[in-house]
Amino acid sequence: MREGILLTIGNTPMVELTRVFSHLPVRVFAKLEQFNPGGSAKDRPALHMIERGFANGVIGPLTVVIESSSGNLGIGLAQVCSYYRLRLIVVVDPKTTEQNINLLKAFNAEVEMVSEPDHATGEFLPARIQRVQELLKLYPDSYWPNQYANEYNSGAHQQTMREISMALNGKVDYLFCATSTCGTLRGCAEYKREHGLKTKIVAVDAVGSVIFGGEKAKRLIPGHGAALVPALYQTGLADDCVHVTDVDCVVGCQRLVHEEAVLAGGSSGAIISAIEKYSSKLPPDSVCAAILPDRGERYLNTIFNPQWIKQHFGDIDHFWKPTSEAYTCASAT
Repeated sequence: MREGILLTIGNTPMVELTRVFSHLPVRVFAKLEQFNPGGSAKDRPALHMIERGFANGVIGPLTVVIESSSGNLGIGLAQVCSYYRLRLIVVVDPKTTEQNINLLKAFNAEVEMVSEPDHATGEFLPARIQRVQELLKLYPDSYWPNQYANEYNSGAHQQTMREISMALNGKVDYLFCATSTCGTLRGCAEYKREHGLKTKIVAVDAVGSVIFGGEKAKRLIPGHGAALVPALYQTGLADDCVHVTDVDCVVGCQRLVHEEAVLAGGSSGAIISAIEKYSSKLPPDSVCAAILPDRGERYLNTIFNPQWIKQHFGDIDHFWKPTSEAYTCASAT
């Protein structure tokens, strides 16, 4: 039975973005997942996977929960496990920010750092999963939620789509959803199918991600995209897909905070730029929902840091200016 802080997970607010897309003949409503207590949409699957673990008997009071995560899912699990007094070990890699590591530790999670990428792929994810497997053998009473394949991850997001549909009285023409583990995408798609919604789901993926068949390449902005196709992915989950660059994410975040006073993370910026890129396909008077996955405070040293932006992208003013209504999608030039 949920109680305490766990009761505040889900039922996040939706607000209409009246300024950032004022030049488009559509309405866009943002689902602000940053209002979850752990700060992101990942709180939902973190809670659902632990709850189902208890219900299925794979988690007991002495079970050690072990997961691979470099960001929000780890933080969500850390909060849930802290509340249930469960020991949690989170396997991270050098790309994990110092702030996220400190947040994990604040919730009493133990942090295991994988220092070298997988030799075969050059990626850190397989190396992290290998370390998870080693730890599972070390602790006989242990549980791996496995966010990459656990259907309770995607199952949690059926509630996300239900909330969106109810908030908009069932009138959702388009849903824009960032992809990483594909948990959010799959959960929303499954709810859409089961309830006969006519919503077109547009997946927002990163240039350099392989989820929708792109070529693998280096990416700076965490939170969306993947170097491996997640086990939760299924053909047909999305009706369409938009790929966005790292600089698109930065520009989208800057537009959100300057035009809507919404300080959100990199994948939220990806959503904003994706809607702009996709806008020519949106019929007039369309009602669009956009899931903004997390809050922006965790990106103050990167996406909202002028020196970091200049170091990695140079001058981005030619893509967007706060004083102008004109906007050029960064990757379109």
